[in-house]
Amino acid sequence: MRVLLTNDDGIYAKGIEALFLALIEEHDVTVVAPETEQSAVGHAITWLQPLRVVSVNRNGMFFGHGLTGTPADCVKLALTQLLSQPPHVVVSGINMGANVGVNVIYSGTVSAATEAAVMGVPGIAVSIDSFDTRDFSAATEFILALLKTIEREGFPPGVALNVNVPNIPADEVRGVRITHQGRMRCIESFDRRRDPRNHVYYWLQNTSICRDANPSADSRALEEKHISLTPIHFDLTHFPTLETLKKWDIPMGRPQKNGEDP
Repeated sequence: MRVLLTNDDGIYAKGIEALFLALIEEHDVTVVAPETEQSAVGHAITWLQPLRVVSVNRNGMFFGHGLTGTPADCVKLALTQLLSQPPHVVVSGINMGANVGVNVIYSGTVSAATEAAVMGVPGIAVSIDSFDTRDFSAATEFILALLKTIEREGFPPGVALNVNVPNIPADEVRGVRITHQGRMRCIESFDRRRDPRNHVYYWLQNTSICRDANPSADSRALEEKHISLTPIHFDLTHFPTLETLKKWDIPMGRPQKNGEDP
C-alpha cells in the first residue's frame, strides 16, 4: 500500500521513526510531518503565513519532508502538491501520550487522520499511553496487522480510526477492543509565574484526571491493557437535538433604532 506518514510530535520524534521502519518493510511510505512539535494544535491550518518544506535526513539517509505547519497542513499539502499518486491510507503517529476522551478534540495526531477522511482518504491515528517509552513494538505490530485487515475488508468513507496502545510489551497486550470516544478529561489548572522582568505569565498544567466509568470507553480499554480502536468522523452535528431545535420559536430579532417602539 502507499502510505502517507505524519504526526504531531515532529519529524524528528522517536515514534514516527519507529513506525516508518516498521512500515517500509511491506509498504511504500512517504513522510510529510511538522518540522517542529505541534502537539495539541487540534485541526488548525496555516492561513496567514506561507508553508515551507525542507528535506530531512535521519541516520544519514533521506527520511521525509519537514513542513513549517500543522499536522492538518501536512496532509493537505501532501495530497494536493507533494505526492505524485494519492496514498491508500494516511497514518498519523506514533504519538507520545494517549489520545482518548475529550483529548481527541485537541490532538494534532488525530486531526491529521480526520483531515485525511475529509479529503477522501482513510486515516489512522495511533498513540501510545506514555510520554517517555522506547518500546513501540505493540503499536507497530498492531498497525501492520490493521493495514492488512483494511486491504482485505475495505474502509468506510468519511471515517478515521483512532488507535490507542497501552505502554506495555506487545506480548503483554490482552487484546483489542472496539471502543467509543469516552468522556475522560483532565482537570486543569494554571501555574501563575513571573518572568525576570516581573511580567506575569501562566503555564497550563494538568492536576488530575476525571476517569470514565463506561466500560466500553477508549480510556477504560487502555487501563485494562487492551488496544483501543475507535471509529471517528468529522461531522460534529448532534442529531438527537435536531428535532428539538425545530420546535423552538426563535425570533429573528434586529437591533432597535432610536425612536422605534420596543
